Amino acid sequence: MVFLSLKHFTGENVDRWKGYWYNVTIRDEKNSENIPVYTKIMKNTEDREMRASGVLLPISSIPSEYGIGCFSKEAYEFADQLVEAGQRYWQILPLGPTGYGDSPYQSFSTFAGNPYFIDLNEFVEKGLLTRAECEECDWGGSESYVDYAKMYEFRFKLLRLAFERWDSENEEGFPEFVEENTDWLEDYCLYMAIKNDLGGIIWMEWPKSLKNREPEALQEAGERLAQEIQFYRFQQFFFTKQWKELKNYVNKKGICIIGDVPIYVAIDSADTWADPELFQFDEENIPVAVAGCPPDAFSATGQLWGNPLYNWEYHKSTGYAWWIRRMEHSMKRYDVVRIDHFRGFDEYYAIPYGDETAENGEWEKGPGMDLFHVLKEKVENLNVIAEDLGILTDSVIEMLEESGFPGMKVLQFAFDGSESSTYLPYQYDKNCVVYTGTHDNETTKGWLENLQGHDLKFVREYISCYENPVNDCVWALIRTAMASVAELAIIPIQDYLCLGNEARINAPSTLGDNWKWRMTKGQISEITLYHMRELTRIYGRNPLSTLPETEEEISEEIQETSSAETEV
Repeated sequence: MVFLSLKHFTGENVDRWKGYWYNVTIRDEKNSENIPVYTKIMKNTEDREMRASGVLLPISSIPSEYGIGCFSKEAYEFADQLVEAGQRYWQILPLGPTGYGDSPYQSFSTFAGNPYFIDLNEFVEKGLLTRAECEECDWGGSESYVDYAKMYEFRFKLLRLAFERWDSENEEGFPEFVEENTDWLEDYCLYMAIKNDLGGIIWMEWPKSLKNREPEALQEAGERLAQEIQFYRFQQFFFTKQWKELKNYVNKKGICIIGDVPIYVAIDSADTWADPELFQFDEENIPVAVAGCPPDAFSATGQLWGNPLYNWEYHKSTGYAWWIRRMEHSMKRYDVVRIDHFRGFDEYYAIPYGDETAENGEWEKGPGMDLFHVLKEKVENLNVIAEDLGILTDSVIEMLEESGFPGMKVLQFAFDGSESSTYLPYQYDKNCVVYTGTHDNETTKGWLENLQGHDLKFVREYISCYENPVNDCVWALIRTAMASVAELAIIPIQDYLCLGNEARINAPSTLGDNWKWRMTKGQISEITLYHMRELTRIYGRNPLSTLPETEEEISEEIQETSSAETEV
């Protein structure tokens, strides 16, 4: 298994280890340019055990100015800290525009980006905003938490102000962006413009002509709302521009981005409105059934997610064209993608639309490997982590094995009464990604503080922290993850900082206090980075130590393979 995408990373003279590729160039002084003379993939990468580690930190949690994490200088500084700590991955949450509940898993579009993440300082530099205009806004009373009500009020106010001062005709790259993304951009911008015009109501409550996308109604709305549509193009252009710049910087530092692809789209989204035939809707474009999970020991009535379910027969009849488009878009945006609720591709739980609980749902058959055979054939550099958490049937396990995708292991799930959980490290196969916890878990410190009885005794026994303070136990669990055979270990930044549940990202099935936590400036200390780097070194997760370091060593490898053809 090779996680890192096969990308080009450019540099001067000899560019050392960058991902799995390095470039060697010679300097043409006459024409003042660097000429690439050799690019090769490191030898035996498919055979070599490439252990690595990374950090989970949502973009919203970066300590940027103006109320929420964004693609600001603080994001670049965090990338530098990852390098200093010997990390090779930065895992984030979905980047789509959020609505009610502020969940990145309920987005207005699976293709669009969240305008909250646009760095306002670029508009200050361009003269579209002043620093005073940004600073005089009320961003809430805490640097540690996002105030989404304030964000909605003031972020859009500033974005509109910048848009009104913006000259689209002289913006380099804007026409090309619109043309290259027209397959999703125009539907999304029209959708948001109509939604705003109608007071934000869900599209199923729109006038019938707009709800059912009658051509004359769409044309009239497009002409009448042209300025608002352009405002949303403006947002997406700067989101994409800034994200590409940040990702390029991160990649050149040897860091790969792990993105997140929710299996389902939101019911209130441009995706469902623009292509209702992709979903289980009736002739009035009302859902027949929605997604969720059945009742279990944790929830007597199950979980009612409410997302529309896919019409898999229709998807198959198109050769899974929408999924190909979605995954191609994702692989351009990220280096690796975590696909949420992987088991839903084998079987999915269908709850009748309108039910208030998940008790009356039924399991239905999904596309299985048929979908992934197509994606592997059609999507270049498809690089997937399968979220396979929870109770798995034999057919899900078989699908995961056949796919070859690494699954997930979470240490917080390992310490139960059986003392033989498959989440215990001695049960792992190398082809997996281990986490202390995910964005849906308590922080490891918070989890330990709430653990009781046998489970608390067992975890302390397992990590040999019988009477130690809780922070020592947190670091011992991080060490346990890093020492495991899992080829990739991802640790939430809150665990490295030994933060409690005040820093929890999300408590599933709750509303109000999720997706808010932010780091504060200077919270990651040099001593923390040192300990991160040392654990990475001790447990063989820093590949730099095994690769050619000097120009002489690289030159020797060039001579050995100079006659070989290099596939790019």
